[in-house]
Amino acid sequence: MPFSIATWNINSVRLRLPLVEQFLRDLAPDVLCLQETKCPDDLFPHAAFHALGYDHIAISGQKGYHGVATISRRPLSEVDRVGFCGIGDCRHLSAVVSAGGKRLRIHNFYVPAGGDEPDPEINPKFAHKLGFIEEMKAIPADTGDGCSSVLVGDLNIAPLETDVWSHKQLLRVVSHTPVETEGLETVRRIGGWSDLMRHHIPPAEKIFTWWSYRAKDWDVSDRGRRLDHIWGSPDLESDLASILVLREARGWERPSDHVPVIAHFKLD
Repeated sequence: MPFSIATWNINSVRLRLPLVEQFLRDLAPDVLCLQETKCPDDLFPHAAFHALGYDHIAISGQKGYHGVATISRRPLSEVDRVGFCGIGDCRHLSAVVSAGGKRLRIHNFYVPAGGDEPDPEINPKFAHKLGFIEEMKAIPADTGDGCSSVLVGDLNIAPLETDVWSHKQLLRVVSHTPVETEGLETVRRIGGWSDLMRHHIPPAEKIFTWWSYRAKDWDVSDRGRRLDHIWGSPDLESDLASILVLREARGWERPSDHVPVIAHFKLD
């Protein structure tokens, strides 16, 4: 079986634990990176993951908001948490895992959503988001330590025209404004990252990973955005076997508004 990494903004790990458990039973990724866990570290449901064979867990959580967790069948080492913008939010976690003779440093990110108004002068949430993206430039794909790198998570930006249901109508909507899309692409380019989802799925094809709770019929209207991403160091492009966006998860009972994305690598 190829080595696999999944990313999923779960929008409360305790509330949606049954969905996560079923996902792990059915898809069994080697590593699952969760965002928006909304759970302090002392209340994280370790036992449920251990029961499914995921014995290695790194977490960075807080009560009611934000939070990331990396859950693995394989040992995790060199766990690190980077703070951004001096706020103290739990929005980043990194750890190293071994697969196919390579050491992979996996960054798990939850980028601020940015509120509703795309003007940093009047919206501090949007200013926070832009500051966060600026500081992400300090996270390179090549760390000089012999590790390959993967960056996954809810980056809350849909950078390409085909990452949204309507490029024209969303140009002034937070997550697809030019200052955000250009900022994220600058992070990727400066850091030497490869957009592995778009390496596997041509940029001309639409990809969505998020559909609003506000939509009466999300599946029919299909007004989605690609807010969840999987990047990698360029050496991983040749190891990438497939990308799966689990669209059907948006239709599960009491779902997250995001769906899981899984990258399979020829590393085992």
